[in-house]
Amino acid sequence: MLQGKRILITGAGGGIGQAAAVLAAAEGAQVMIADVNKAGLEETLETMKAAGGNGQMRVTNVTSESDVEGLVADTIAAFDGLDGAYNNAGIEGDWAKTAESSLDNFNRVVSVNQTGVFLCMRAEIQAMLKAGTPGAIVNTASIAGLAGAQYMPAYVASKHGVVGLTASAAMEYARKGIRINCVCPGPIETRMLSSLASNHPRAGDALSASTAMKRLGQPVEIAQAACWLLSDRASYVTGVALPVDGGMIAGP
Repeated sequence: MLQGKRILITGAGGGIGQAAAVLAAAEGAQVMIADVNKAGLEETLETMKAAGGNGQMRVTNVTSESDVEGLVADTIAAFDGLDGAYNNAGIEGDWAKTAESSLDNFNRVVSVNQTGVFLCMRAEIQAMLKAGTPGAIVNTASIAGLAGAQYMPAYVASKHGVVGLTASAAMEYARKGIRINCVCPGPIETRMLSSLASNHPRAGDALSASTAMKRLGQPVEIAQAACWLLSDRASYVTGVALPVDGGMIAGP
């Protein structure tokens, strides 16, 4: 599906990003993986190579403009170009009602989830425009970017921002051959869900029950959607916020 593609993936030190990196490599891509978690990146790279994939890693803080620009430059230097990027890095922040949330937490979550996506998209788009070649960008939003959710106002605000950034950029660069979409995961079995469960022990069961499929999703199920959007099989898809949520957003 991604044979010969040169792909950059952030937030690849675990969870959805790790699953996407392994799948992209297995589908034939050269993959640059990035995260603040060096140990997680090393684990992902080993898993990719064990599956017969080809990749490199770079420790990167997506809230740093210079880090992001360096990451894109290093990807192009390593692979002689950039065909696609999956901007997946994100955090959930503290769990609290809006009136009980701190400004520090709000700023931190928005900085990683929204500003980080902006910085990555900007650098990636600039690189693709300079090369004059078509490309594809996928961002990780959330079903919390399509509807409200309690106890996570900063996360919800940041993911709504990702959906908006995606749609705006998709309209701006469609005629330049750059497709830009986002995936909106539902409840997925990742560290973030474990964090929620530690504060709200019955959260996992409640989230499972809220989906039409009555189960939690797996990281690879989001990875499959992201890799499809990065591939030429999605050649007429841009500006989409794609729910991958077991039917959670479809109805009560």
